[in-house]
Amino acid sequence: MFARWRQTMVAAVGVTFSIAMFITLLGFMNGLNDMLDSLILNRTPHIHLYNEIKPTEIQPINNSNEYKNSYNFIESIKPSGGRLEIYNYASIMKTLQNDNRIFGIAPKLTAQVFYNLGDIDLTGIINGIDPIIENKLFEFNNYVTKGNFLDIKNIPNSIIIGKAAADKMLAEIGDVIQITTSKGELVQLKVVGYFQSGIQDIDKVQSYASIETVQKILGKTKNYVTDINIKLNDLNSAPQVAKEYSKLFDLDAVDIQTANAQFETGSFVRSLISYAVGITLLIVAGFGIYNILNMMIFEKMDSIAILKATGFSGKEVNNIFITIGLAIGIVGGVFGLLFGLIFSIIIDFIPFVTRAIPTVKTYPVNYDIKYYFIGILFAMITTYIAGYFPAKKASKIDPVIIIRGK
Repeated sequence: MFARWRQTMVAAVGVTFSIAMFITLLGFMNGLNDMLDSLILNRTPHIHLYNEIKPTEIQPINNSNEYKNSYNFIESIKPSGGRLEIYNYASIMKTLQNDNRIFGIAPKLTAQVFYNLGDIDLTGIINGIDPIIENKLFEFNNYVTKGNFLDIKNIPNSIIIGKAAADKMLAEIGDVIQITTSKGELVQLKVVGYFQSGIQDIDKVQSYASIETVQKILGKTKNYVTDINIKLNDLNSAPQVAKEYSKLFDLDAVDIQTANAQFETGSFVRSLISYAVGITLLIVAGFGIYNILNMMIFEKMDSIAILKATGFSGKEVNNIFITIGLAIGIVGGVFGLLFGLIFSIIIDFIPFVTRAIPTVKTYPVNYDIKYYFIGILFAMITTYIAGYFPAKKASKIDPVIIIRGK
């Protein structure tokens, strides 16, 4: 191994480069996935309880004994006169608070409004929230790019407006804007902050105020709530628990898996591609080690013959070449982990400036220890396999034939 140190070094460098790129690629791709997931999943409740306006499923004719054995065809069914308000809100909250499967509960109130801009009205939505609970469960503060998120609770008749909407209205912090409710009532609110989700279409319409402020805007009582957002201790149980709550409370319930099915598929595909590329790099490095050890055997035929003639068994010769392969894998793998960490840190310090995600300042990198473990494990496996076949060939060399040929 040391006699042909240049060949050995080339093999080790191949492993080092493959492991380093494997670690860097996985760290960067999964950091990117985490960032994209946070834009959607951190803002999405595990379970969303609400009342959906929809046509009545059971029509009066279906309750008639005269037509119970008939097929009834009804067209142009209009939605029922049901309200968006969640009935028995207090008792539902009490039941949820006693459920140990739940991590947190965030009540919410949504109001459709128009932002008044001179003679122009812009469509908008004001979300009434408890900012402390919203920040605990959904990291609300990370999306407030200017101002203090607690101001909507501490300052009466205040609003945190979407940055895109604020730009349209030229609304600065401290300005008073005017909105019109769906019933035509005019309300003035003080701008105390900007909200930016990273999704332009959302930031054009959505704003946030305290639940009390939105209840006052709509002229409703303190028990008027239209949505309940829930975070569970176990995300994977969301579909089952959502069905249970929907039946128990007679409400519509949407779980996070259903709401973000396409997004989760995209994250899985990106991770799969990064793993595939990284493993391909390791396999290519393994072929390089195989070729080098194979050539080494042909060059060391005399030495192998002498070893076997002096008493070395085929198993011992086999172990020598496997040891060479593993040594290359260990040395190359350790340096690969080190360089992979260095490359990841360099990427982590590269500025990432975008108006869509102002809270992200540098490129995202995931430093999960499992990527390093997988990298060194694959390095050991590929170098072992790359050394095994040449070693097996070396162990079967007949010393008599080699010496006679000389």
